[in-house]
Amino acid sequence: MKTLLVGTTNLDKLREIATLLSDLPIELRALTAYPSVAAADETGATYLENARLKAVHYARETGLLTMAEDTGFEIEVLAGEPGLRSARFLALDASFEERFQEIYRRLHERRLSGSAARFVCALVLATPDRIMFETQQAVEGALAAEPRGVNGHGYDPIFLFPPFNRTFGEMSETEKSAVSHRGQAVRALREFLKTW
Repeated sequence: MKTLLVGTTNLDKLREIATLLSDLPIELRALTAYPSVAAADETGATYLENARLKAVHYARETGLLTMAEDTGFEIEVLAGEPGLRSARFLALDASFEERFQEIYRRLHERRLSGSAARFVCALVLATPDRIMFETQQAVEGALAAEPRGVNGHGYDPIFLFPPFNRTFGEMSETEKSAVSHRGQAVRALREFLKTW
């Protein structure tokens, strides 16, 4: 059985990825198993650049085949914010409730009630010496009128997926994974791993 390091300490993300790769003969490990490994610098100008930086850094630090991703939530009327800074929007330690309040405050300030929105996920697979696979996927939707739902994580409660007329926060993990940005990216990785 091969070992695949998932370059995250977010156990919600790890669970989501593990479910999508559960039929492959792979043992997944999270960064929490390597507490001495320093966090990768996310200095890229794009999601793919950040995902590459993380995948290569963690692969070199551990010697393991590593998958890393960079995800962003983009709101059209806010010029794509929070975007690349989604995990650090306002501050690294800001709660998502605080982030939601700021997003709605900015819309109110502009006298807007909604906007198109999207999630983007760039995913990269690397060994210590090369990038083996990369993909970028997105899911289009809208900013919900208010946060709804307690499922998922991050910006899920404020992302409305129009075909279901529900936020990602209102969907089950299975429903969300079937249509989400990360679900699409991990399924593409899964097809690559099946042939590797």
